Amino acid sequence: MRDSLTLFGAIPSSARVERDGNVITGGGVTAGIDFALTLIAELHGEETAQMIQLYLEYAPAPPFLGGTPELAPTGILARVEETMADSLQQRRALVAQIAARR
Repeated sequence: MRDSLTLFGAIPSSARVERDGNVITGGGVTAGIDFALTLIAELHGEETAQMIQLYLEYAPAPPFLGGTPELAPTGILARVEETMADSLQQRRALVAQIAARR
């Protein structure tokens, strides 16, 4: 779905936290914590953000390499794409409708 961002004039990125001028965004379920820590560092300094990271004991260590399409094993990616094919088709159609209204 990342490629759908181009319909809105955005440049797709696989970064967990992306900065574009005064806009900071995050993508991915657990990237919300990365995003929050980045924003805290921006607003209150890196030391404060690092303290909060330690309070949370936030040290992600995923058990498997492959949490993005680029890193996923080919077989796993194929199964996920097959499983999600109908849903993704519906989502892409909806995103295209929304983009067309702009």
